[in-house]
Amino acid sequence: MKFLTEYRNAEWVKRYLAAIEKIATKRWNIMEICGGQTHSLVKNGLLELLPENISMIHGPGCPVCVTSTSLIDKAVSLMEQGVVVCSFGDMVRVPGSRKSLLEAKAEGGKLKVLYSPLEAVRIAKENPDEQVVFFAVGFETTAPGNALSVFQAHKLGLENFSLLVSQVLVIPAMESILRDPFCNVDAFLGAGHVCSITGYRNYIPLAETYKVPVVVSGFEPVDLLRAIYHAVLQLEHGRHEVENCYERIVSAAGNTHAKKIMDEVFETGAQEWRGIGTIPDSGLVLKEKYEKFDAAKKFSIKSNEISIRNQCIAGEILKGIKKPVECPEFGKKCNPSHPIGAPMVSSEGACAAYYNYCR
Repeated sequence: MKFLTEYRNAEWVKRYLAAIEKIATKRWNIMEICGGQTHSLVKNGLLELLPENISMIHGPGCPVCVTSTSLIDKAVSLMEQGVVVCSFGDMVRVPGSRKSLLEAKAEGGKLKVLYSPLEAVRIAKENPDEQVVFFAVGFETTAPGNALSVFQAHKLGLENFSLLVSQVLVIPAMESILRDPFCNVDAFLGAGHVCSITGYRNYIPLAETYKVPVVVSGFEPVDLLRAIYHAVLQLEHGRHEVENCYERIVSAAGNTHAKKIMDEVFETGAQEWRGIGTIPDSGLVLKEKYEKFDAAKKFSIKSNEISIRNQCIAGEILKGIKKPVECPEFGKKCNPSHPIGAPMVSSEGACAAYYNYCR
């Protein structure tokens, strides 16, 4: 299959591993931002194949994992009020402080698992007597679709559709990690899917300010090893630039049409991240023109600010301070069947990847 099998070529994997080992004279810590990249690194055994002096740190690029407990509580509260909550499937088992969306459904709440926010617009149009809320979760990758759903609902004049917004942005999270006193990140692998929307030009100020290389990467083994090679090459030569190693998907400018609809509907605002806290200007919120589609303002929503699941170290895992196996509950009380924290729920979560592939 074009653009897939050739990026899983064992011979190219061996060549890149040999090239990395040849040029790496020091110990370097490289953070892959995207959960999909973490999953691929673990599943394909690349963490064990890399030279010992190259350490991969797993970042907060799993949208399910970083959605705050309070947002889950708000979605549950909506279901308890009789609102139809629509969500992507990977969100329904993420624990809140009291229960997950799936547990709320078992108690009689209305939950629909969808593949697109536009399906939620259709449901609202076909059921004018029901209030329909789409749980809009994700990084810049999902933002255009969520923005389009609001734009379409506005065009149709729907009064019974709204979003519970948890749209997060990658670069403010990277800056938060770099400012952390425990940060030991030397370079980043940029999230390829996010950059397909935003482009990679906006990473240049971050690379220059913090003197850290950013190499945009895909998700297959050869993609990742090629990006790691270029990151190590920059580090060894004292450079801190933005490089694109995902040329078949990512351009400098990104998807201009997607960015246009995002800019029409959203503006930047503060966002709460699970286990990390609130980061200024790290999220997207609905503009005043579309605030009638903001479920948080439209409904009286309860949320429990104190999580009872404080044994989870998701925050330290998402910031790259600890690995999943350093959690005392990993594989014991916390497993995919009975998750304590979000990183064990999502298929892109670091804990789930470690549990499934390298226990």
